[in-house]
Formats: sequence, structure tokens, C-alpha cells
Amino acid sequence: MTSVINVNLPEQSYEIAIPASLDQLGQHMASLNLGKKVLLVSNPTIFRHYGERAIASLTSAGFEVASCTLPPGERYKTLNSIQKIYDAALENRLERSSTMVALGGGVIGDMTGFAAATWLRGINVVQVPTTLLAMVDSAIGGKTGVNHPHGKNLIGAFHQPRLVLIDPEVLKTLPMREFQAGMAEVIKYGVIWDAELFTQLEQSKRLDQLRYVKPELVNTILMRSCQAKADVVGKDEKEAGLRAILNYGHTIGHAVESLTGYRLVNHGEAVAIGMVAAGQIAVNLGMWTKEDAERQNALIQKTGLPVKLPDGVDIEAIIEALQLDKKVKAGKVRFVLPTQIGVVTVTDDVPSDIIRQVLQEM
Repeated sequence: MTSVINVNLPEQSYEIAIPASLDQLGQHMASLNLGKKVLLVSNPTIFRHYGERAIASLTSAGFEVASCTLPPGERYKTLNSIQKIYDAALENRLERSSTMVALGGGVIGDMTGFAAATWLRGINVVQVPTTLLAMVDSAIGGKTGVNHPHGKNLIGAFHQPRLVLIDPEVLKTLPMREFQAGMAEVIKYGVIWDAELFTQLEQSKRLDQLRYVKPELVNTILMRSCQAKADVVGKDEKEAGLRAILNYGHTIGHAVESLTGYRLVNHGEAVAIGMVAAGQIAVNLGMWTKEDAERQNALIQKTGLPVKLPDGVDIEAIIEALQLDKKVKAGKVRFVLPTQIGVVTVTDDVPSDIIRQVLQEM
């Protein structure tokens, strides 16, 4: 039974269809009165698993479908890859009423969204996330972008999708490490917004592999995480205030990702490290209890995610990289820090020596 979560926005609201079957993609899109032309963007692995099903569903709903595949991985999230999407859009004569469909994880979603935001000054995009991380986080909310050699997501645009379709069945082909990476964002929602979700995660014996997580809990994880993201984005679409809480764990996380060249740790692993650091900063500032920080870290470890910095990462380089973060305002780094499970606050008043001390301990 497909449920619908609404993302209510002033200009263009949209639905998250969840749990929905990939085979229903065409009929969901047909109800949106989109133009006939569709460009499906994916990576070769995902396309091999699910490309034909997605195309068959779109074709049977009357769409004309072309496809474009890009290499997988954060290090290909560049303007060069966007150029390939533009080339396919041009070759297939996409029009203003046409739609790009992102079939893949966060990297494919971010790039397809950015290409759609900028092609012909903005065409439709539909997100069909195939990783846990994309399902609960990056496919929702309209943030799109690519990396600059000196920092993550420095080039981008806000461009909301017309539809997000989530089929939990596709998680069965997701590698274990990618499942764990997605769990970092799920834990994030528990800490920043949904204490009940946090408690349910604590009650599960294992969270490190999909096969050990009961189907009902997988459903709860998806529904509650998507609802949390929809609630926050609905209140603050362009990150003027509240939406900044979604960056919990991301400030130090992004620095670790870019300093390791996007090869050593993936996004979820970096966020896990960032959450441990942010939690400890909050404890050191007297904002959060040691017990709650320990509960968070135990949950992160239960999912098989790291709680320590990778070997060889220079702490001074992290502190320097924080200054290049998109969220720096008037030269001050903004941190999202927890005050209790389910509640966080945003502050730019974190002394460098506390950051340094916490990183040295990790």
C-alpha cells in the first residue's frame, strides 16, 4: 500500500510516494501532466539492475525515454559529468516541458537535479533514489549541486523535484557499506528531530546490514526520516534558519570527506564522524549530557560506522577546511549541536581550541 508524504512549499509542493514500486513510476509521472520527453540519468551498476524496468514503466505510460549513464562515486560529482547530461539533453532535444529522472544514489540525484535546474533555465526533475542515504535525505528537499576541487557542493542550486518515488525493494542490491552510510542520516534525524525514531533504533539488535533489520523497522526508518525531512524543508525551503539543523554532523564531516579526496570515507561515514565530534563539542560546552552522547555513539557503532578520524588526517587541515564550508557566516563556522535526543541548536560560537581538543581525542 503506497502512502504519500507531502512536501508543502509556497511555489511547488510535491509528493513522496512511499513505499512505491519502480514499475509504477510511469503512472505516477503521467498524473503530473509532464511533457513526453524523458532523460533517465543513472550509473552503470544501477542501470544494469533497474534501468530496463524504469524505462519499460515510462514507455508504457506514453513517455519517450532516452538514457545517460555516468560513472559512480563522489569524485565524479563534477561539472564535467554535468556536461555529459547537457550533451544527452541536447542530442535528445529536451524541451522546457521535458523531465530528467534521477535513478541512483545521492551523487546521481544531486547531479541530475543540478542539470535539470540549469538546462533551459530549469526543467522538471523526478527523483527515484536507490540508496538508503538518498531515500531518507538527498532526494528530498531540492538541494542540487556538484563539488569544486576545494570543497563539497560549492556549486549548486535549489530545484525541487516534481515527485520522489521510493521503492524499498531496491535496497536489496545495495552493498553493506552503502546501507551503513544511509543509517548515518537516519541516526541524524533521531538526534535532531525524532526521539521516538532514535529509541526504536536502539531497540533493534543489529543495524549494520539490511537483512538483520525487520521489514517493519525498515518501513518506519523510511517513513519517519522522510517525514522529518519534509517537515523541516516545508518550514524552511532555502535554509534561512531551521533547515540548517539538517547539517548536523556535516560540518566536520564535509571537511573529512574533501581532505581524503572522497576516496577513503563515504558521505555517511564522514557524517558519523562529524556527529561524534559535534556531540562531544556539545558535551564540552555543557550543552549536552555525556550519557546522551554515549547513546548516540553506541548507535553509530551498532550500524558499523566509524567513530574515530581516519589515520593521517591532519587536524589543522580540518580546522582550515571548516573556513571554506558553505555555512560560514561572517568568517564564523556554524555548528549544529544537540541539547537532548531529538533537539538541536545552531551556533557559531564554538572556540577553535574546543574543536581542536575534540578532534585530537578522536
